[in-house]
Amino acid sequence: MRNDSIAGIHAQKIRFGEKLGYGLGDFASNLVWGAVGSFMVFFYTDVAGIAAAAIGSVMLVSRIFDGFSDIAMGAIMDRTKSRHGKARPWMLWLAVPYGISAVLLFTVPPFGPTGKIIYAFITYNLATTIIYTAINIPYGALNSLITQDQYQRSMLNIFRMVMAMVGGLFINMATIPLVTAMGGGAGGWQKTFIAFGASGAVFFLITFFATEERVKPARADKAVVPLKDGLAALKLNKPWMLMVVLGVFTFIGQGLGGANIYYAQYILGDASLMSIMMMSMLVPLILGLFIMAPFIKKFGKRNVALVGTVVGVGGTCVMIAAPHNVAAIIVGMVVKGLGMAPLAGTMFAMIADTIEYGEWKSGVRTEGLVYSAASFGGKVGSGIGVGLVGWILAWGGYAAGATVQTPGAILAIKSMFLYIPLAVSAATIVLLSMYKLDKQYPQIVEELHRRNGGAPAK
Repeated sequence: MRNDSIAGIHAQKIRFGEKLGYGLGDFASNLVWGAVGSFMVFFYTDVAGIAAAAIGSVMLVSRIFDGFSDIAMGAIMDRTKSRHGKARPWMLWLAVPYGISAVLLFTVPPFGPTGKIIYAFITYNLATTIIYTAINIPYGALNSLITQDQYQRSMLNIFRMVMAMVGGLFINMATIPLVTAMGGGAGGWQKTFIAFGASGAVFFLITFFATEERVKPARADKAVVPLKDGLAALKLNKPWMLMVVLGVFTFIGQGLGGANIYYAQYILGDASLMSIMMMSMLVPLILGLFIMAPFIKKFGKRNVALVGTVVGVGGTCVMIAAPHNVAAIIVGMVVKGLGMAPLAGTMFAMIADTIEYGEWKSGVRTEGLVYSAASFGGKVGSGIGVGLVGWILAWGGYAAGATVQTPGAILAIKSMFLYIPLAVSAATIVLLSMYKLDKQYPQIVEELHRRNGGAPAK
């Protein structure tokens, strides 16, 4: 990077169109990822007719395998050389394959039980382990390549998470009605995801055209880092390690969202209530993201995320107090959604900040590897969460399609919706309490600029 550009990049003001364009990438992501979290287990058990225990095993094995693909993709991205940069090109190259993989994921082949399990394993890994990873790792790392300014990164992350939540809300509100409108059954699911897949491809292309990569390594001779050196540098990056563990717990909670439709159907007595439940959580979450910026600027990312998680615990406690009362569930989901907003609005920005910490500590900068390894933790957590849905349903004796479930199945559903998320939130509070990088970050960036002979950031 030229010396006269360093301070300017640090103070770069990102235009609204670029922030929105960046955010639309996570809307595209959630057309698949949100559907996987909310409907994948239900689709496999109740539409494709695959045993719940088999699905739990398929998903956990796939997520662990996916974690290693994250590391590989991070290394590939760090070595990508293109006139468009090293993160943005992947959105151009993979937008269409991403859309096609979504259709294959929600297609039921005319196979027997074993054939369906094999098909599920192949298409699940094609969509989430290979294509989603190859487009989402660069997408996540793009935040750190657009700017080094902490506040601007937080704003980019807020736009990202607003669009992610809008995508999640859209998926949860529109999927079942669209499947019904498309004729229901396996055909309805496939047609619905033809529409979702095509939309996701378009939104990723918008992200590609709307954004710009500006940030380069402080040392030009470290622009390409050998994989062994990058992995060695991660071992020195304690804030990053903390964020990986936090990602595991956060995405366990997200993976458990697959239990929501079972809770609506068998605890509250009406599967259609899932849409209201999700709207009750996601609308406050989105509104919370809109008002988050001044609090982040005044109190720091860690502090607002910590307070928000405590608020979210309160929402879960409301639901535990009256688990069969629809009004109490809705109130609890509203409070939980508000409490989730701070962590949603800061988590990926905190991961971005660990890139500068790692460069300061080890002398090497590896955006792709940092994001890929953090994504590894998130995907393992998601795999555990989604796997738990299948395993716990099987443990409780869940019978797919049954009008009435056994007491064991009811307890299993309640545990996934109420008690395990409460434990996850408690772990999140402990981990956030240990994160200290917010205070160190400005001095770290100043030092990085001085190493390159640049003017201090203002």
